[in-house]
Amino acid sequence: MNDVAGRRARGGGGSARRAERTAVSFDVAKYISRNIPNFEILNEEALQIIEYNAETVLEEIGVNFVDNPAALDRWRAAGADVQGERVHIPRGLARQLCATAPSTFTQHARNSDRNVEIGGRNLVLAPVYGPPFVRDRVGGRRYATMADFEKFVKLGYMSKWLHHSGGTVCEPTDIPVNKRHLDMLRAHMVLSDKPFMGSVTEPERAADSVEMSKLLFGADFVDQNVVMTSLININSPLTFDSTMMGALEIYAKAGQAAIISPFIVGGAMAPVTVAGTLTQVLAEVLAGVAYSQLVRPGAPVIFGAFVTSIDMNSGAPTFGTPEAAHITYGAGQLARRLKLPYRSGGAFCGSKLPDAQAAYETANSLNMALLSGVNFMLHACGWLEGGLVSSFEKFVMDADQLGTLHHLAQGVMIDDNGQAMDALREVGPGGHFLGCEHTQKNFKTAFWRSDLFDYKPFETWYEEGARDTETLAANRVEKMIGDYQAPALDQAVRDSIDDYVARKKAAMPDAFI
Repeated sequence: MNDVAGRRARGGGGSARRAERTAVSFDVAKYISRNIPNFEILNEEALQIIEYNAETVLEEIGVNFVDNPAALDRWRAAGADVQGERVHIPRGLARQLCATAPSTFTQHARNSDRNVEIGGRNLVLAPVYGPPFVRDRVGGRRYATMADFEKFVKLGYMSKWLHHSGGTVCEPTDIPVNKRHLDMLRAHMVLSDKPFMGSVTEPERAADSVEMSKLLFGADFVDQNVVMTSLININSPLTFDSTMMGALEIYAKAGQAAIISPFIVGGAMAPVTVAGTLTQVLAEVLAGVAYSQLVRPGAPVIFGAFVTSIDMNSGAPTFGTPEAAHITYGAGQLARRLKLPYRSGGAFCGSKLPDAQAAYETANSLNMALLSGVNFMLHACGWLEGGLVSSFEKFVMDADQLGTLHHLAQGVMIDDNGQAMDALREVGPGGHFLGCEHTQKNFKTAFWRSDLFDYKPFETWYEEGARDTETLAANRVEKMIGDYQAPALDQAVRDSIDDYVARKKAAMPDAFI
């Protein structure tokens, strides 16, 4: 084991332990383990039809692997019919290759208490990913900066119901494109101790992600364990570009996890019907997961499905719709039949502000994801304006509401305490339960309560300024950032990460495209 890994195994060093003793304490919930059934919208006949049609798409229509001769060679060697850059995959081959992918895996955090188990009955929640703009109550809508990015990472670290630090929580446009991934990764590694995602915008940036993770965890540990998840989007319909596939190759070779995810706006990048879209989703995922297994059998992958519908008048994507729910439920069933972890859902909305439209659409999207059996939910908080904006206020509003998913997933307790027969006997007809022994024993945990919403009487609310939810959220953001303290990290490890970032940035000229 190398020296960095040895330091990590010894608990992070004296400076880290001193920091732990003085840190602000806050609760962090473990990832969700469902005790409720998944909602299954498709019957066996429908599932078999979609699976058959997806295999037909792969065999007869094929998929494009563009600007990637090595990928074409791998497919050719595996038995596919390669015509130019079009790969026709014989019926059954992709499914056979997918069988080596694990059904569950652990993503390790630098704080082992924050490790997450992805797959099975579990649900891991991660924040918004990718917006170039940010919004707050004071500054309005503007291009994101690195300072904004770091602020989101701090909020994610301190959010009780959020299990994962995520990846590109916003796109810091004040840093050159070819260098910003280094600063973003450093922020996740230093400012949080939750699991995080790697860069995918160029294969070299994926390689940097692996190398920086080795500095944080130790090379031996990274070689044997999953410490990163990455988002590999497919250019729907049916196209796999060299940038995303190059990043996938880096992560698969390193044994790190990848979400293989079609990016579909129904009616634009897929058919307008639910069954047609599910057929395309399954075909694309089968091809992408199978390719990851050609690179390295056993590489951890997640069946992804980012699906929304389109407004046929404006062309804008729409969220929280019943059609998106049908597809999300159905994709969950298809993922489980492949025995793969499932990624979908999020705090989706098309609203420009954290208003009633945002709340309705987000609530629909979050509950749909919980019931569909999602295992990894990206965009679980902070999403605004169809994914163009990361909102600070909506981040804490959504993060607060994620607590409802935790409590819904617990299901109904039917043990002696849950039956509450002692309370019913004690109170009897005409009484009340406020003072009975059972209530006194359970009142602290009986009901989920928002830490953000205002439950005060009208008079008190009015005297305190008649604050709406966005105002309360803005105050919460300010308080959380004021309370923030960085999690303990061995100084030598931090120095090695800082040195890597500085050397890499100094070695290349700035590029803004």
